[in-house]
Amino acid sequence: MAYKITDECLACGSCLDACPNEAIVEGDVYSITDACADCGLCVDECPTGAIIEE
Repeated sequence: MAYKITDECLACGSCLDACPNEAIVEGDVYSITDACADCGLCVDECPTGAIIEE
């Protein structure tokens, strides 16, 4: 997994729709699972820049 979601996450859901592998898990703060294919689509959709490379 090459990406992680930081504390800047607003849990807005933008990344959920962008992920083709459904690798993002909802919660108080979202997280990215091992199903991540490192495509980076979620990074482009995040309005706060909360998704970064590990």
